[in-house]
Amino acid sequence: MKRLLVLAALVAAPGLATAQDAEISPEVVERITALLAEMQCEMDPGNIEAEDGGGYELDDVFCIDGQYDIDLNADFEVTNRRKE
Repeated sequence: MKRLLVLAALVAAPGLATAQDAEISPEVVERITALLAEMQCEMDPGNIEAEDGGGYELDDVFCIDGQYDIDLNADFEVTNRRKE
């Protein structure tokens, strides 16, 4: 029975990631992409994660001076930028 539960969890896990991706609207992706272009950065839109407080976590953002993880608040303002 334990094996069945573990197997069910593993099968469901990819679907959970897809559901999270669906939370990011095309308008939000466009706005974040435009913001990053102004910063001379780019990223894969699949690496945008919605935060509970209304902000966004951007993973693996590639900029002229290196790779970063960037946090945005609900107003699309940079609140944290960590170089990787």
